[in-house]
Amino acid sequence: MTQDEKDHKHLQSLCRHIENVGRFCIILGERLIEQGEEAFGRKLIANGYLHDHSKFTGIEWLYLRNELKDSHSQLFTFAARQHVLTNKHHPEYWGCIQNMPKIYLAELTCDWAARSSEFGNDLREWIKDKATKKYNMTVQSHVYKEIKDFVDLILDPAFV
Repeated sequence: MTQDEKDHKHLQSLCRHIENVGRFCIILGERLIEQGEEAFGRKLIANGYLHDHSKFTGIEWLYLRNELKDSHSQLFTFAARQHVLTNKHHPEYWGCIQNMPKIYLAELTCDWAARSSEFGNDLREWIKDKATKKYNMTVQSHVYKEIKDFVDLILDPAFV
């Protein structure tokens, strides 16, 4: 595969992910608006349109790709660090997930929902089993409960 073909494939993948996050931001934003949180819902929808914009340029464009994860591990690591430290929807930007403002916690939840759908994982299960450990939160914590409330709004009730 030529570099141009790799770039095109990477661009397609990136655009699909951003579209997925945006779709979840619209769903959550509209449901928050229905609950009377109009300004918050509109801000979340707007954030969805700006999500991951830094991945289109610089070190993030060049090295934040799965196929480079092992062969260019140091550059991949630098690109990943650049990304999480410059995008407010990542807990690392704030030092920890507990410090995140609610709007970015909502966008993070939409990001997780998108990744979950892209990988075919159960979002609730991933949050409970993996995110709690990764971000040092308990199921009793305030931040977990906020995330759970967002997930409950994003996901439709189970089909029976």
